[in-house]
Amino acid sequence: MFKSRFVSRRALIADAGKLTLSAGAIALLAGRDAMATSHTGDAGKDAGILNVALGLEHEAIAAYQIGAESGLLTKDVLPVAVLFQSHHKAHRDALAATVKKLGGTPVEELAKDEYVKSKKLNVAAVKSQADVLALAQRLELGAVNAYLGVIPVFGDHELAKVAGRLAVDETMHYTALTQALGGKLPESALSFGG
Repeated sequence: MFKSRFVSRRALIADAGKLTLSAGAIALLAGRDAMATSHTGDAGKDAGILNVALGLEHEAIAAYQIGAESGLLTKDVLPVAVLFQSHHKAHRDALAATVKKLGGTPVEELAKDEYVKSKKLNVAAVKSQADVLALAQRLELGAVNAYLGVIPVFGDHELAKVAGRLAVDETMHYTALTQALGGKLPESALSFGG
């Protein structure tokens, strides 16, 4: 069961080491319902780890929403923030659907006010477009590293593939945000997931 209201990306990695998803959960997450019925596993544990990831996706969606509604984003930047938010909504929908198929209850998003008051997001410190982008950049980098961190613990290649695809989305977001902030891209190879 999802106990914490706010979870760090680091917690996803730590929990993944304890909770590996069954082949059935992997098949459901990959959209292969028929394959899932032939596999057995601990659906409760599978739903638990997926709910941690789902909670983090809710947080990212809220952060982009707060940024979009802040009035701080220019007309050129706002559509990109909304696009990235739509990617997180797709991640959320896939994770929630899988939790339901496993017989679990997807973790609910918090009220917007709870995200605004979150010390982790520190919305009070957001005063400019650069601040909005820096917040999003920080969350995206955390997501990249979390998804890359859980890939090795999955025994099934399909789940590793799904986590890899999620990490790629997050890396694209991080890279675009870094460029928008005028930051430098990593100069060395193997910069993520370490």
